[in-house]
Amino acid sequence: MSLPSHVRLIDVGPRDGLQNEKQMVPTAVKVALVQRLQAAGLKEIEVTSFVSPKWVPQMADNAQVMAGLVRQAGVRYSVLTPNLQGFQAALASAPDEIVVFGAASEAFSQKNINCSMAQSIERFAPVVAAALAAGIGVRGAMSCTVGSPYEGEIAPERVSTLAGLMKSIGVQRVDVADTIGVGTPLKVQRALDAALKHFDLDHVSGHFHDTYGQALANTLAALQLGVWNFQSSVAGLGGCPYAKGATGNVATEDVVYMLHGMGIDTGIDLDQLMDAGQFISQFLGRDTASRVAKALLTQRCA
Repeated sequence: MSLPSHVRLIDVGPRDGLQNEKQMVPTAVKVALVQRLQAAGLKEIEVTSFVSPKWVPQMADNAQVMAGLVRQAGVRYSVLTPNLQGFQAALASAPDEIVVFGAASEAFSQKNINCSMAQSIERFAPVVAAALAAGIGVRGAMSCTVGSPYEGEIAPERVSTLAGLMKSIGVQRVDVADTIGVGTPLKVQRALDAALKHFDLDHVSGHFHDTYGQALANTLAALQLGVWNFQSSVAGLGGCPYAKGATGNVATEDVVYMLHGMGIDTGIDLDQLMDAGQFISQFLGRDTASRVAKALLTQRCA
């Protein structure tokens, strides 16, 4: 079995992790979280979302967060842009990459953004074109690639269709996301294989939620295919408001611990990463969801 020697992680905690928090997180705390993540060695961070504050009030300070960053050379800062208006607002903040999204589940797409899979891609086409014209990278988040809260299991052919549509409008790389965390290793491998029909290994990443405790097993299954890009969230922040009971993204600390234990380089300092997780967890008034951080912090205190 040939595994990647290096893995690149995108921490989505500041955006995907915080967007559904009911208590408002001050701009300064969001900025400080990003700073701590890059200090720990993260080279890609999903910072915020340029979406209407009516729908996601937690992200209303998007421009202020971007303006408050002390950017490090070699770090890629991405933002979610749901439409052309959002992209135009994001442009002034000079993101390195924008993220557009689509679902492999038609029912999820209708519930989430009130249109079909094909219609969602049509909506994003001008956004992608504008970003590429401005020299900004484009990543496509593909949700519900294994299962949907409304349709159940998702066939790999649906993932292939969505990946092909994204490729057709110029999306440069895609995330294969198990949005509600129902995936198991072989199902995840089939979803990844479907995406790999349209994108090469360097441009496909895994994004796994841990609802059923399968996220690390699914990460290993992706590694076995040669996938070396993954999304995770510091302290396991996040969830899915459209999927009842869905827990957060896999914790970045847990992924890093596993990878380092396998001799796979990430460029991330686990101690500093845990400190970042503790920082945001303490602000939110709850324990970290990272099992690795809980164990190592207990040892540290002892």
